[in-house]
Amino acid sequence: MARGGGRDRLLGLALGLLLALALAPGALRAKPTVRKERVVRPDSELGERPAEDNQSFQYDHEAFLGKEDSKTFDQLTSEESKERLGKIVDRIDSDGDGFVTTEELKTWIKRVQRRYIYNNVAKVWKDYDRDKDDKISWEEYKQATYGYYLGNPEEFQDPLDHNTFKKMLPRDERRFKAADLDGDQIATREEFTAFLHPEEFEHMKEIVVLETLEDIDKNGDGFLDQDEYIADMFSHEENGPEPDWVVSEREQFNEFRDLNKDGKLDKDEIRHWILPQDYDHAQAEARHLVYESDKNKDEKLTKEEILDNWNMFVGSQATNYGEDLTKNHDEL
Repeated sequence: MARGGGRDRLLGLALGLLLALALAPGALRAKPTVRKERVVRPDSELGERPAEDNQSFQYDHEAFLGKEDSKTFDQLTSEESKERLGKIVDRIDSDGDGFVTTEELKTWIKRVQRRYIYNNVAKVWKDYDRDKDDKISWEEYKQATYGYYLGNPEEFQDPLDHNTFKKMLPRDERRFKAADLDGDQIATREEFTAFLHPEEFEHMKEIVVLETLEDIDKNGDGFLDQDEYIADMFSHEENGPEPDWVVSEREQFNEFRDLNKDGKLDKDEIRHWILPQDYDHAQAEARHLVYESDKNKDEKLTKEEILDNWNMFVGSQATNYGEDLTKNHDEL
């Protein structure tokens, strides 16, 4: 099986339940929370990046534009994409000096990240706020997400789905309580944002660590050994040699993950792995974009330099990723 970790990896444990919810009579719009990824992995040294084709620019596009707007650009002609990119560059250049610095790019990327998170919450809000009081109680969330099967347990065709369901309900309740800072069992928009996107909030970091441990710790000893760590990313379809990247991950585990060298990861080591304190994703992406586009190596970009390398920043019909996208989005 291919590598299971990475930027778009969802919690495998939830897939059976989500499929059951989607296919069931009276299926609900709301879904249990799922973990999006283990860790934002630092890139290799920027100066040593291999040549990239257009498809590998997808991550850059999503970081620079956000997922939804990157899809919009994929439907534009090259000329339309470059025209819109030029307008965005004017907005990124906050001091109007004609140059885009790494710091200005970092600020822009962080803004895009925040917009994605809050837009995501806004899209699902009506599914949970049943009494339309602009708050979501635990009871509202539980009924919207689990109510059908709480009332119709016979709908489960697979005992494994039933067991998964029973595990996810208390897990969601625990996360909801952690996000509910005033303990009133009612989430404001900010608290519900913390519930859906715990990795973005400092007071939710321990929940992220705990859920990661529970996902990967198959023997239930409260630690992650090397085999459990690897199994989260890769499983053998046949008894053959491990790919080179798996061998490299085992070395990473021994050299960098297992800090106290006892052969397993405790909660502190898991936190260091999935929530590295010394890594700023937006800063790293901004540095990468500047490095790849800075022709005269003055460590800042002109609009011309950005437009000359436009397909790294945005997509178009000519550089899309083969997705059939028909949504309409507002212009940036």
